[in-house]
Amino acid sequence: MKKRNVIAALGVAAAAEFLTAVYFYRRTMMRGRAKVERTMKMAGTDWGQYADLLAKRKEYFLSQPHEDVWITSGDGLKLHGTFFPNRGSKRVVLCFHGYTSEGMKDYIGLSDYYLRRGFAMLLADERAHGLSEGKYIGFGCLDRRDAEKWIAWIINHCQEDVKIILHGTSMGAATVLMASGLKLPKQVKGIVSDCGFTSPKEVFTHVLHSMYHIPAFPIIQIADWMNKKLAGYGMDECNAVREVKKSTTPTLFIHGDADTFVPSRMCDAMYENCSAEKWKLIVKGAAHAESYYKNTKRYEEALGIFIKEIL
Repeated sequence: MKKRNVIAALGVAAAAEFLTAVYFYRRTMMRGRAKVERTMKMAGTDWGQYADLLAKRKEYFLSQPHEDVWITSGDGLKLHGTFFPNRGSKRVVLCFHGYTSEGMKDYIGLSDYYLRRGFAMLLADERAHGLSEGKYIGFGCLDRRDAEKWIAWIINHCQEDVKIILHGTSMGAATVLMASGLKLPKQVKGIVSDCGFTSPKEVFTHVLHSMYHIPAFPIIQIADWMNKKLAGYGMDECNAVREVKKSTTPTLFIHGDADTFVPSRMCDAMYENCSAEKWKLIVKGAAHAESYYKNTKRYEEALGIFIKEIL
């Protein structure tokens, strides 16, 4: 009887672990279940203090000529972007947003910097975000291949002499860093990573430990198995630390030292392993994705030095 009770208890525990993993997987990886409000709460950044600045910049941003553009991903998804040609500029920044956001949201502040300095801007909606199709979120692993498609669109649209910078924030930063390990066209001159993470597996493990106070095992392992079956990639299949080791594209790493959502140690690890020419800016007191707003002067100075070096 005791043995039967133990087996039953183990079965119940295993079922509970599996259901917990399914619950976290669905609310993290699936479109419609991953909520922006939850992301903002976990990130902990107080965006209300920047509301007036963002409203002013959004008004200027939207007053500039822009158009919707569409491409098709390698696996047949229709992906959306918004292009600001800026009078036919041959310098283009391709921007990738963060988790549960969209292209036209994360670059309202930085649009002022880039547009006033003569850059055209292409703001991509990553798969399963914004107007882009997709059921499962790519977390940079799938999106890096979509980035190749967007780069090809820019070269075709702006011609061979175009100069491209990839700029990513959070999940978008993971996208551009993971893309750095690919053979990128010569037109890609530099990469800017703002608060990027190393891999879905590592950032999920951090969140489970620090915010939910539960062990990652076996939740991560079950979620990884599910993701391979449903989304077609493993959660550590593409790791930015490994990808930057193959990079030849100059890269600027930016991170806030008060980021509790994606700890700055991930930035340090990626910077240390990057084989390309590299720069790093750690902004004191900046929470997740807050570096530009916390210290605009230092951020813009770092961007200016970087752009001067690569262009």
